[in-house]
Amino acid sequence: MPTISRRVLIASGAASAFAGRAQARTPGSRALAVYKSPTCGCCGGWVTHMRQAGFTVAVHVVEDPGTVRRARGLPDALASCHTAVIDGYAIEGHVPAAAVVRLRAERPEAVGLAVPGMPMGSPGMEAPGGRQQPYDTLLVLRSGQTRVFGRHGRG
Repeated sequence: MPTISRRVLIASGAASAFAGRAQARTPGSRALAVYKSPTCGCCGGWVTHMRQAGFTVAVHVVEDPGTVRRARGLPDALASCHTAVIDGYAIEGHVPAAAVVRLRAERPEAVGLAVPGMPMGSPGMEAPGGRQQPYDTLLVLRSGQTRVFGRHGRG
């Protein structure tokens, strides 16, 4: 049985550790699972926005998307009309694709992102003339607290 030198053992351990860290920083797939009610029309606009941004979207029609939201740890106070899941994060409502890309790149310790309600001018809620009401994309922390992740429609 051949013996392994200490140098080879140390070098292979270092290479394995580096590879593990590199893999942890590599973004996952761009596969997005969206859970929406059968009666919501604006969710289709958001799905189109996400597909145009390069995401692969699987739409699941469910009677109560709130069950998915709650199961993923998002408070009801942040509810919108659909919930999506990507790379272990929950995405609630009309979150811009750029925010999802940033979330996946930064990988914060969080439940996910939320745009509560259905703000006019958010992706999927486009208004005539491009009008947009101000709204925030919120980072939802594991504690249930939020912090502003992005501001939109403020000129």
